[in-house]
Amino acid sequence: MMICVLLPRYALAVAAGEREALLREPVALAPEPGREQFVGEVSAAAEAFGVRDRMRLGEALARCPELRLLASDPAGVAESWERLLGRLELIGAAVAPERPGLAYFETRGLLGLHGGIGGIVAAARRTLAPRAVRIGAAPSAFCALAAAGRARPRRAEIVDGDAAAARVFLSSEPIALLRVRESTAALVEPLSRLGVRTLGELAELDHAALADRFGAAGLEALRLAGGRDAPLRPRVPGERLQERLELPEAISGPQLERALELLVDRLLSRLERRGRTLRAVVLSATLVEGGTWRVRRSFREALADPARMRLALAPRLSELPAPAEALALSVERFGPPAGDQRALLDDDAAQRDGRLREGVRQARVAAGPDAALRVLALDPDSRVPERRVVLAPYDPS
Repeated sequence: MMICVLLPRYALAVAAGEREALLREPVALAPEPGREQFVGEVSAAAEAFGVRDRMRLGEALARCPELRLLASDPAGVAESWERLLGRLELIGAAVAPERPGLAYFETRGLLGLHGGIGGIVAAARRTLAPRAVRIGAAPSAFCALAAAGRARPRRAEIVDGDAAAARVFLSSEPIALLRVRESTAALVEPLSRLGVRTLGELAELDHAALADRFGAAGLEALRLAGGRDAPLRPRVPGERLQERLELPEAISGPQLERALELLVDRLLSRLERRGRTLRAVVLSATLVEGGTWRVRRSFREALADPARMRLALAPRLSELPAPAEALALSVERFGPPAGDQRALLDDDAAQRDGRLREGVRQARVAAGPDAALRVLALDPDSRVPERRVVLAPYDPS
């Protein structure tokens, strides 16, 4: 059984902070400075005027002239979400986050610990309090998300049974639910034009026809509508290591680079690092005019050299959209210890294998676990392209 934890309009709630009364008015997240002019998450009152997430700013203001814009806070969202994930892991859950405000975990191993699904739901609700959270439980993650959408802050929605029960539950859900998955989001519009309104109507379509028209994305949508989903990939809990520097005034140029140099030196001198290298870091800033700025940087190879780290991070300072009043640097992923001793004589094959393993690790840090896959031949003579080969996880070790 899968549990879905949904915190609606999470980024908007973080940006509003203690001004909860704003969420009852037509408000939306303002476009991030220096980015495309699209609004972010919107309140329910703004949705009543036809304003939607990722709508152009001009169109949103034309539909709702009273719309108020809140400065986006990506750094605050990331920090707050990380704390909530850590609290969920304290109840024993192996959490698989999809985006800020949406996460999944399996009940396997937790049923005896908390006394059934009801106990698990209660424990999750307690650990996330006082956040208004919606929780759904179902045989698949996609069905659990649909259940969480129907749930209420004080009442979870639970779908008992197997994939057949999940298919029955999903049959009345609108086809727009496919937008939550990046692989199937583009199918919503063409399927709507074809007259497909619900997931139940989608599940009745012919597999071959859907694969011929939409390819792998069509088969993925059919699998989701049928109550089946891919296994969860829980994250590996990591240590949080961060250094923050308050800037006395709005600085730029060499002064800002000097502040970055100080942050790098402080971070590398922390005892909690225990001699390990850094594979990925996050550079963030609190802007003077409101809001925050955040950028993630994955190094080509795990580093512990402050000079090379400064060379990699300094160009990102030019992307700051406004003067900053605080600068922060945090570790997102550690690498192996810096003192690893190499063999005296490495043959060419060992060197190539080592470079291959390092390249796969870098690709997965930058693009996720699916960045490196192996192509396996199943039925090369098949007339169906999807049956000729299959992608499988690649393990270079």
